[in-house]
Amino acid sequence: MATETLTLGKALNTGLRRALENDPKVIIMGEDVGKLGGVFRITDGLQKDFGDQRVIDTPLAESGIIGTAVGLAIRGYRPICEIQFDGFVYPAYDQIVSQVAKMHYRSGGRLNIPMVIRIPYGGGIGAVEHHSESPEAYFAHTAGLKVVTCSNPQDAYVMIQQAIASDDPIVFLEPKRRYWEKGQVDLDAPLSEAYPLHSARVVRPGTDVTVLAYGPMVRTCLEAATAAAEDGRELEVIDLRSLSPLDLAAAYESVKRTGRAVVVHEAPSNIGLGAELAARITEECFYSLESPVLRVTGFDTPYPAARVEEEYLPDLDRVLDAVDRTFGW
Repeated sequence: MATETLTLGKALNTGLRRALENDPKVIIMGEDVGKLGGVFRITDGLQKDFGDQRVIDTPLAESGIIGTAVGLAIRGYRPICEIQFDGFVYPAYDQIVSQVAKMHYRSGGRLNIPMVIRIPYGGGIGAVEHHSESPEAYFAHTAGLKVVTCSNPQDAYVMIQQAIASDDPIVFLEPKRRYWEKGQVDLDAPLSEAYPLHSARVVRPGTDVTVLAYGPMVRTCLEAATAAAEDGRELEVIDLRSLSPLDLAAAYESVKRTGRAVVVHEAPSNIGLGAELAARITEECFYSLESPVLRVTGFDTPYPAARVEEEYLPDLDRVLDAVDRTFGW
């Protein structure tokens, strides 16, 4: 068994390489993905090894990238589009919502759109405006799209391959602040035996409070759980992994045991994923809840300047404060 220690970014690169090797219909396209290897070097070395007909440097035109990929997908290719930064996806939003999400339905099921839209998202890297956004709710709200996000190198390696193999259009959100974090990756595990792409996972068992997170906030919540344990509270941390469709079976089971739930994400709270999660948990677990479902999120403002972003981002203290508040009812 080939197990290696990889960064999350390198795990994505290795997963993309494996997909290109396994299927000649897989192509990668985006701004600077070829010769440069992407601004975060996620596609580093792929154009050199697979050629510029399969790893394609595009013009700076996100709508054109997605529109072209729709045509390729209809013709049997499996395009992987890289949006360079989260805040750059909006010029492509019309194509994603009006074409990518609706083509299968519009054609009465005759056309599949097997494409992946990779978006580095979230803050924490000291970037300028338009480079630290969390747009997941826009896409999770759109019928016809699937939305997933990884939080660790093993999931990054497997989930990107599963997304590429899917016949559905998938928005693949990559937590850019975690690109450089390392973990063990099993490079030999067959995809047929891998953890399902659209399933949540309990990443730390606990008995007192259920904490739901995804992407960059999973590590933050695990750190909060370690700190809470020092005070005698055991937090159960669940990595949602899939934002549309949501898999909440593990969350329901957990909340019915703990009686308390906290939802954590970087995006603003107003009509965010946390609101949907709180509503569903309340509907399903009402008689088990000892307190309201609480949310720890970014604030309802534009993403701030880099020098104050740590005041905006949910951190260990804010998560622990919410945990404490669940015991106040």
